[in-house]
Amino acid sequence: MQELVSGILKGMGYKTLISPKGADRGKDIIASPDGLGLENPKIMVEVKHRTNTTMGSQEIRSFLGGLRSGDKGLYVSTGGYSKDARYEAERANIPITLIDLEMLVRLIIQHYDNFDSDTRALIPLKKIYWPV
Repeated sequence: MQELVSGILKGMGYKTLISPKGADRGKDIIASPDGLGLENPKIMVEVKHRTNTTMGSQEIRSFLGGLRSGDKGLYVSTGGYSKDARYEAERANIPITLIDLEMLVRLIIQHYDNFDSDTRALIPLKKIYWPV
């Protein structure tokens, strides 16, 4: 899942670093214009691939606690978010965007043409034109 989210960010024009397997302290991916996290915006990404398990406010608070001033946060959860988690993200001092499965699919469709071959191999899609 981290490779897919990283590929989406690359398709959006960012360069990314994926954290190695194991304890990552809430940062699965670091995205920035330079790929090193030295240029702004520096986006810290947490990815949770869960079905039928919504992320709660505690997970969002924990993620926000690991961010520094100037960072931007991106929390991706395929299981969605509780009402309290969304409230926690809205009131945070550090900008954070919550991406659920529906938004993830929209981003894939929107930026698919810009994906590299490795990311396209994760989700091979073909454009079909349908009359309206």
